[in-house]
Amino acid sequence: MRQTQQIQQLLKRNQLSVTDSRLRILELFFQQDGALAHADIEKKSGAGFDRVTIYRTLQTFVDKGIIHTIPTADNAVRYALCKDDCTQGHHQDHHVHFVCERCSTTICLEDVEVPAIRLPEGYTASHAEVVVNGVCRNCSQ
Repeated sequence: MRQTQQIQQLLKRNQLSVTDSRLRILELFFQQDGALAHADIEKKSGAGFDRVTIYRTLQTFVDKGIIHTIPTADNAVRYALCKDDCTQGHHQDHHVHFVCERCSTTICLEDVEVPAIRLPEGYTASHAEVVVNGVCRNCSQ
């Protein structure tokens, strides 16, 4: 199946209309191994999509469980594609995120689960995120 058809089906499955901005932004995610920042998307999407359109599109994708957010040390946010079992309002992104200190690439480490965290009595966790900083395999060579 061609990538464009796959993206169109993803949008339709999530009850979203197929628009040029949604198609282009999702194409960027499908072409990227790691996560993308808003600025990356703005730069790579080319002219024609303003910051507000990109922001709203990203927020819609997060709300629908198509992408998830990854916090960064500088309080910015990066975005990455969700796995197939994410649904609207229920992200299943219980994995570690890795940020390379040399190339700034952010990668979802799908096979590394967030370790169990024991909270004191009276505390209930609803979500845990683990971001590991270091040097990626590409920069280590």
